[in-house]
Amino acid sequence: MIRFILAKLLYLVPTFLGITIIAFGFVRILPGDPVLLMAGERGVSPERHAELSAQLGYDKSLVLQYFDFLGRLMHGDLGNSLVTKKPVLTEFLALFPATVELGLFAIILATVIGVPVGVLAAIKRGSWFDQISMTTALVGFSMPIFWWGLLLIILFSGILGWTPVSGRISLMFFFPNVTGFMLIDSLLSGQKGAFGSAVSHLILPSVVLATIPLAVIARQTRSAMLEVMGEDYVRTARAKGMPPFRVIGIHALRNAMIPVVTTIGLQIGVLMAGAILTETIFSWPGIGKWMIDSISRRDYPVVQSGLLLIAGLVMLVNLAVDLTYGLINPRIRAT
Repeated sequence: MIRFILAKLLYLVPTFLGITIIAFGFVRILPGDPVLLMAGERGVSPERHAELSAQLGYDKSLVLQYFDFLGRLMHGDLGNSLVTKKPVLTEFLALFPATVELGLFAIILATVIGVPVGVLAAIKRGSWFDQISMTTALVGFSMPIFWWGLLLIILFSGILGWTPVSGRISLMFFFPNVTGFMLIDSLLSGQKGAFGSAVSHLILPSVVLATIPLAVIARQTRSAMLEVMGEDYVRTARAKGMPPFRVIGIHALRNAMIPVVTTIGLQIGVLMAGAILTETIFSWPGIGKWMIDSISRRDYPVVQSGLLLIAGLVMLVNLAVDLTYGLINPRIRAT
């Protein structure tokens, strides 16, 4: 198992270097001058522009700028925001709990609903449940997040008035930010109604963000279950008279979970991409909205370091998925 883990860790090194190149190059191809955007409407003289560019290192060639960025990165320095002057890592850690809270509830919702729906659709192949659930999954996968989010806001917030439109909690409540997770902090505050307000603000963004992963997980679970249920060991278990629950839950589902776990792990990247639109639509103060604002302001350190941090998190999740394979199926550790 140790050799299996070390082999997976070695794969992360070239991947990480490739991500640094992409993150560095992405902000450089964006139109606009960060120095001019820093100056705002006041403008800046050519002499002052050259001075600021030299201070920020933007007067160097792109190759030298990249190696400067990589050198600072090796020392744990992600740079400071050009707008707020705060360290990028400090801003990221302050906003990251909001995105984690939203993404965690979205993936839990997608998994808790998607896996059972996929299993039932496979068991009842060709039935009305199979056809309706898979058609619904296809529709959910095809819907753009921004369009789906606006529809839900109009229906549940505008017409029915069941959920809030934006934010993480009502402005009526104020309490110290202990953990950064609004559900936990609202409980710790002891204020009546604070937890309910936090939950009500979380429902719509979670549903919107979970829609595409839910559809993918349900379809992948159905496909994996149909493939596994035709294997000899499943037919043998049925022939021995085992209860259907044991045949499906132990023999079939466990072996079908490897592609499903892969799918769930890959959806983390989808969630991070979807969080950008979801947080913008619902004014959710997370890293997605932070990145959008930074791109519009050409805040180079925030954009390149933010992309790097997000990509690093996705890499760690994929590593955790790979290690989970070894726990689900020990034969994979030998490959």
